[in-house]
Amino acid sequence: MECFGESLNQELEDLQEHQTAIETKMLSLHKMLPNLQLLHTDSRQLSSMVSFTSTLAENVSGKVRQLDLAKSHVTACMQRVEDVLDLKFCTDGVQTALQNEDYEQAAAHIHRFLSLDENVLRMTEGSNEGSTLDTSFQLLHEAESKLKKIVHKNFDAAVHSKDVASVERFFKIFPLINLHDEGLTKFSKYLSAQISETAETNLNQALSVKSSDKRSTVIFADTITLLFEGIARVVEIHQPLVETYYGPGKMFPFMAALQKECDRQTRKIVEKFKESRDFTRKVQKVRQSSMPRATAAEKIDPKELDVLLAELTLMNARAELYLRFVRRRVVADVEVSQEEDRTEKVAEVDKFLSDCDLSRLMQELVGSYIMMEEYFMKEMVVKAVKMDTYEGGAMTSSMVDDAFFIVKKCVRRAMSSCSVDGVCAMLNNACTMLEQDFKEELHSRLKLGFPSGFDLTQAYNLVQSSIQQGKLQSSDTEKAKANFLCMLNDTEVSSDYIQTLKKNLQAEITKVFGHVHQHSQEKLESCLSELASVSNKFREVREFGFTQLYSAAIKPRIKPWVDTFSATSHLIDDEEFTNYEANDPWVQAFIVQLDNLLNTFKASLTTGNNDTFVSHVTTEVTIQLEKAVLKMSFNRLGGLQFDKELRALVGYLTSVTTWTIRDKFARLTQMATILNLEKVNEILDYWGPNSGPLTWRLTPTEVRQVLTLRVDFRGDDIKRLKL
Repeated sequence: MECFGESLNQELEDLQEHQTAIETKMLSLHKMLPNLQLLHTDSRQLSSMVSFTSTLAENVSGKVRQLDLAKSHVTACMQRVEDVLDLKFCTDGVQTALQNEDYEQAAAHIHRFLSLDENVLRMTEGSNEGSTLDTSFQLLHEAESKLKKIVHKNFDAAVHSKDVASVERFFKIFPLINLHDEGLTKFSKYLSAQISETAETNLNQALSVKSSDKRSTVIFADTITLLFEGIARVVEIHQPLVETYYGPGKMFPFMAALQKECDRQTRKIVEKFKESRDFTRKVQKVRQSSMPRATAAEKIDPKELDVLLAELTLMNARAELYLRFVRRRVVADVEVSQEEDRTEKVAEVDKFLSDCDLSRLMQELVGSYIMMEEYFMKEMVVKAVKMDTYEGGAMTSSMVDDAFFIVKKCVRRAMSSCSVDGVCAMLNNACTMLEQDFKEELHSRLKLGFPSGFDLTQAYNLVQSSIQQGKLQSSDTEKAKANFLCMLNDTEVSSDYIQTLKKNLQAEITKVFGHVHQHSQEKLESCLSELASVSNKFREVREFGFTQLYSAAIKPRIKPWVDTFSATSHLIDDEEFTNYEANDPWVQAFIVQLDNLLNTFKASLTTGNNDTFVSHVTTEVTIQLEKAVLKMSFNRLGGLQFDKELRALVGYLTSVTTWTIRDKFARLTQMATILNLEKVNEILDYWGPNSGPLTWRLTPTEVRQVLTLRVDFRGDDIKRLKL
């Protein structure tokens, strides 16, 4: 209790201490009470006002909705009144127009009537039978039926009388009376009949052309071109009529109808072409001639096919151009239309064009063309090989230029057909023929090898003297040598020709087939890339030929010449060193021998082959010279002499080739560096981190081996080297 009393007393004391502040707050609260009362009153008034405004707004919006509904009813009523007035105007006007034979005006009235909602108009007068609207509807339906019969009848009459103006007049009326399909069908038949008549005339004229006429060899290509140009002209003239009066999206059915006539006329032309050109027999003959067991007498002369192949490619090129024209016109019309399935429509157009009879006929012709072109190319190349000649002084034989002229002609002729598949097929055929036939022919001739055992310098001098005397009397060995070198040149030139052909065809294909799909461009690129592979195959044959030449003409001669180096002492004193400067014991004679060898072949080799020949000679020189060096002994002056000999040799070989050959002498140069050292430890100035830009081709073991060639270097010093 005492504790409770103490806490209570403490609280009372605290309250007394804050009495003044509490009283001040109470006074301020008393002053605020009137304001709070006013605030409460104002809040109630605001709430009442908001509630009133809300109610008023709801009432106003309801009336607005009623007004809007009434307005829509009034608008609908006015529209019905206008429709009724239009109906009456159409009823009166169509009768007058029909009586006056003003069929355009009558069609306009019918078109307006057909755009009205008959069921809605009937609701205007209820369901009373015999009403004015029923009478109007009956009269207009009768007028519609009558006008349709008149338009059909008069269009047919205009077609029969060949009245072009009347045909176009009634063609424009069909869409006004909702006969779009009938109008397009009739008009297409009319135009197809004109196309057929013109095509028949052109074909008859083509058949009457004499063989002496300068266009007789391509007369059927000209005839089919006239057909395509005629159809294109028809489309150019009448497309605006179709688009204006029938609306967008109607070119496809219109063009499809014309295409059927184009297919019929194309088939007639192709049949006459086959009959006149004896096409079927030639195709069968080529097929038989391509059989492995076919004899020379059974084979058809490829020259008979040359003119025929040119006409085939021209026909297909014209067809491709025409089909691109059709697709461009139809797709442009589809793109303008408001249809959502435009992508599907374009796909449908592409399918139609690829499946049409024209495309199928051209595909058949292209298939036969590819077979005949392949036969023509192979047989002509075989003939070029058989007729191969080599004239004195020429670098290559005649068959290289002849063969590649034929290949280029055949591939470019295939390109002129504008057929992607045809070009790809001919590129593949060309690659196969070059690789399996022409390359193997060169390979088989190089397999005979380069004749050895004959002095090349003597042969070269003999040939030159014979030419100067106006006669060339060469031995069989000389002819064999010349033929081998000629074949070696043929392989290099063939490889270069293929690369050039690929480059030129790449540019031409980009120009001719820039419009085709990405997939077709990839096919063409893939076929072109095969040419690069074939070029590499010819380079492999060339390397094989150089292997033969290396074994027969390079290696047997270089070794004896280098052996004289081994017989030359390099343990010399100052007097001998000075004497060597005045009378070189080896390198000058060696260079003269090399120069005679290289000059002998230079006259018979192309620039590229000559550089390769020098490279092979250089390789053999370095191999033999390196072996000889490792078998000899040197002193300080002998090492210096070897360095001078090596520099002279490198300088000469560098001067006779456009290639760099210093890399081949890297090991020998490093040997000369080692042999020129004054002390064994000087090698450390060149080896390892101290070598600078020098890259050592010699291993540590080989370096020690070269150091041992110096008779004045101690073996213990060499063994202590840390390499």
